[in-house]
Amino acid sequence: MIRVRVEASTHGVACEGEVDGGRLLDFADEHRAAISFSCRGGTCGTCRVRVLEGGALLAPRSERESETLAVVGDGPDVRLACVARVTRGVSGTLRIVALD
Repeated sequence: MIRVRVEASTHGVACEGEVDGGRLLDFADEHRAAISFSCRGGTCGTCRVRVLEGGALLAPRSERESETLAVVGDGPDVRLACVARVTRGVSGTLRIVALD
């Protein structure tokens, strides 16, 4: 299991829990952590999060996610919560914060 911590952002609330796979946005929804979103398909860039720790616990970026992030920028530690997936069957700590 991976321990996920969503740090409080300007509009968000911190939360923490365990997950074994799945999308970051689904985890945030289940734990009431405010991460803004619009498309849930990796095309709008609204759900950007900065990975503070444990980026290797996420599956590599998809082509669509890479294309969207190339447009909106923010660097290699930024992911789209709607499509970024936590790897199954591994353990560790993943810390993220929503970009407002």
